[in-house]
Amino acid sequence: MIVSKAAIFVILPEEPAYMNPRIPKLLLYLLGGLLVLNLIQASLTELIFDEAYYWQFAKELAWGYFDHPPMVAWITALSGFLFNGELGVRFVSCLLTIGTMVLLWVMIDDQKKNDYVIYFFVLAFSMTLLNAYGFLTLPDSPLLFFTALFLWVYKKFLDKTSLARALVLGIVMACMMYSKYHAILVIIFVLASNIKLVTNKYAWAAVACALFFYIPHFFWLFESDFVGVKYHLFERPSYGYDFNDNTLSFFLNLLALFGFTFPFIYYSLYKTRPTDKFTRALVFLSYGFILFFFISSFTRLVQAQWLVVISIPLVILVFNRMLVDDNTRKWVYRLGILNIVILIFLRIGLVYEEVFPIHYESHGNKKWTSELHSKIGDMPIVFENSYRRAPMYSFYTGIETYSLNNLFYRKNQYSLDQSEAKVRHERVLYVSEYLEEGDVEYTQGDGKILLGRFVDDFESFRKLKCEVEQKSYAPGSDEKVGLKVFNPYGFDIDLRKIQFGLVYLDKYKKVIEIYDLKTVQPVKKISVLKSNETTEFTFELPRMVFNPTYLRVGISENGWPYGLNGEAQKIK
Repeated sequence: MIVSKAAIFVILPEEPAYMNPRIPKLLLYLLGGLLVLNLIQASLTELIFDEAYYWQFAKELAWGYFDHPPMVAWITALSGFLFNGELGVRFVSCLLTIGTMVLLWVMIDDQKKNDYVIYFFVLAFSMTLLNAYGFLTLPDSPLLFFTALFLWVYKKFLDKTSLARALVLGIVMACMMYSKYHAILVIIFVLASNIKLVTNKYAWAAVACALFFYIPHFFWLFESDFVGVKYHLFERPSYGYDFNDNTLSFFLNLLALFGFTFPFIYYSLYKTRPTDKFTRALVFLSYGFILFFFISSFTRLVQAQWLVVISIPLVILVFNRMLVDDNTRKWVYRLGILNIVILIFLRIGLVYEEVFPIHYESHGNKKWTSELHSKIGDMPIVFENSYRRAPMYSFYTGIETYSLNNLFYRKNQYSLDQSEAKVRHERVLYVSEYLEEGDVEYTQGDGKILLGRFVDDFESFRKLKCEVEQKSYAPGSDEKVGLKVFNPYGFDIDLRKIQFGLVYLDKYKKVIEIYDLKTVQPVKKISVLKSNETTEFTFELPRMVFNPTYLRVGISENGWPYGLNGEAQKIK
């Protein structure tokens, strides 16, 4: 799309002299060098498992995916359209990083900033995850860019409220939400910083615009029965609170975000006294994320990347303080360079395992996939319970793979996509960590030895859906429990090929015991599960010595371990 310079100035009025959009040459050189560095790094570093998983997303473009909204798949697909190999996964992320840095720079108003370009660059480049997402493709990569873009457009919106700016703001809000669901927190905390927006008609226009562009994802969620949302909110295993694993880990993650500069980063946040609505938004956004995930740490493990969004407002807040406080400027610069030296060393170690202090998941993937491929040729592989190994092998060999998820694992994108159909009735290698004997042996990049056995005619039906009647359950009673099974496939399924099982789960949704359900009987006499129809069954609940909290029904096809066909339902 071509937009004239005149059209831009209709939306964005002329800036004061010190806010001239022209980027200083020194910063352009630094950003150009950073882009080259990230492109080289992206090309030489083997994929990490999450990147391979998102590459799997991109093989079937859609409006949503099990774990995340679709933006990470879209930018991966675009990268793959332009380049091959690892750069074909990461190229767009490298560009977004430079865009993020530019946006951060132009949001700083102080006219002295041009005298401290190198300080700005050291501050931003020394932030650990902001550095890592400079060349990796993860959902946070586009989230960081669109958060910076959102704040920049919001700043313009505050300068001059108009319908045009409201619509641009709405589009960017939708892009944030297409990147990661955590983006809703960005919107909420910015709104909380300026509560008068609830009476602003243009703010409501921005919300309406965002919702309009988000409609395709809402439809996708509905059509997929909100499977990913249900998993993350209700089915994800929980753990008992542990101070070290939960709260202490949360604070360590806060420190890890910024490395050695962390005392001055958080001190600058503490010392910031907002004098305008934009700075107030930055402060609310920073404190809001910290407080939200601190509270969350009492019920779940908080991952460091969930907090990375605060890097965006804190670059601006900290640099503004560096411009007026010599001590902060001096120490952030010194400690930032120390961070950068360590980060450069670690980045080299991502490529060359021998200089890295530990084995990392970017090491040895080409080796193990090549070794296994050389032993079995172009045969498809079914990995048991591994949405990590399956896409990694497929990426480096071009061979179809599938993750057969069972009751001891979790649902993932392989529960939704067409991978199962691509390996059905094929001769495959079945790889599992639990095989005691196998036809093939190979060594993973981390040194773990895995076995695989050949299966001449692989067949599974993991998309069968089981729904247990909602009622008060009494395990071991003679009372019949209703069970509905929906067959979403385009073919009938012979009942002789399947076996029902029931698992009891504890309060943390960990497996206690699995039972073969010998008492399952169809309500009507049938021999097959009809295509796209629901069949009703009854069964008796097995007696349980312990007191389970949840139950779940699974289906075994042709002797495979029971699948995740039913949702975990609380025993009333």
